[in-house]
Amino acid sequence: MAQTDYSFKTDMWKRLKKNRAALFGLIIIILAAVVSVFGYVIAPDNSPNADLQTVEIQAKKPGYSQAFLIVPDFKNSRTQNGVTVLLWGKQNNYRYVPIKGYRINGDSLLINKFIDDDTTVVQFYSIKQLTNNEPSSIKKNLITKKFWLGTDKFGRDILSRLIIGTRVSLAVGLIAVLISLTLGIFLGALAGYYRGWVDEVIMWLVNVTWSIPTLLLVFAITMAMGKGFWQIFIAVGLTMWVSVARLIRGQVMAIKEMEYIQAARALGLKNSRIIGRHILPNILGPVMVIAASNFATAIIVEAGLSFLGIGIQPPQPSWGLMIKENYNFIITHNPMIALMPGFAIMLLVLAFNLLGNGLRDAVDVKEG
Repeated sequence: MAQTDYSFKTDMWKRLKKNRAALFGLIIIILAAVVSVFGYVIAPDNSPNADLQTVEIQAKKPGYSQAFLIVPDFKNSRTQNGVTVLLWGKQNNYRYVPIKGYRINGDSLLINKFIDDDTTVVQFYSIKQLTNNEPSSIKKNLITKKFWLGTDKFGRDILSRLIIGTRVSLAVGLIAVLISLTLGIFLGALAGYYRGWVDEVIMWLVNVTWSIPTLLLVFAITMAMGKGFWQIFIAVGLTMWVSVARLIRGQVMAIKEMEYIQAARALGLKNSRIIGRHILPNILGPVMVIAASNFATAIIVEAGLSFLGIGIQPPQPSWGLMIKENYNFIITHNPMIALMPGFAIMLLVLAFNLLGNGLRDAVDVKEG
């Protein structure tokens, strides 16, 4: 049995590698997973939720550069270990002051603080306070940052929020798929194997759930559980199990009539062992296909809910929330602020759909 499984997996991988579109989708998904794990290491703004706001440079176009004076807070500064920074970002022990120019006057630093393109304000800072009594290191407090994808209406770095938002989209998809697979496989296997009144009750529940529009059902669950990060995972997962249950039910009904299942029954094996050891392992192909499809659906649903204001809540970055915050710029001078999150959603959903189609062909579902 183990040798057969190994041979099946090897053949499936060989067929999948020949499908360039599916391989492209797999590469995009792997890159997205790497970005989501190491987001705070990669992102130019590694503050929690990439929420470093500089309102003076709001809604700037891609490629915009700005000089800053870094004003540290030595009294309230604290060190963080690498794991904390990797998971939650680095707490700000400083603030960025946008400047147009500066000059050193004795023990003071005179800056022209940037207000807008036509306005500056002169301010003075003590060099000793800025450098913690190390005046020779003042140059480290003067930097220039480039915003590769521009800034949003709060002056936050769009690229950094896109990177951190990848984690939200993948997390929602992963947890929602796990919930839907757990419920769908369990109920679908029971319905397909036992039939009778068990099948009737489960299919009645499936049909009732299926008759309710997905977004309406998600609204109801979200309103009952409240808005938030974890609530959206559960709400999306609880709406996608019905398609899994219907698929598993049909697969189990077909497989349980095969000779090796009849032989297992004749040997007196328990029903739970027959389902878990002999039926479910043989329907993993279709399960993988529908999991990829549900992953893409979960990303779209989460983005839609965040756009409507009942999904991920600010300041936590979500691609749907980023579109909501900046969609008014589409008809003004800087449409890329809102279009970039939309492109990210489109690319990741396309990747999962391409992978799902490739898996369908690789596992030969039609003949399975």
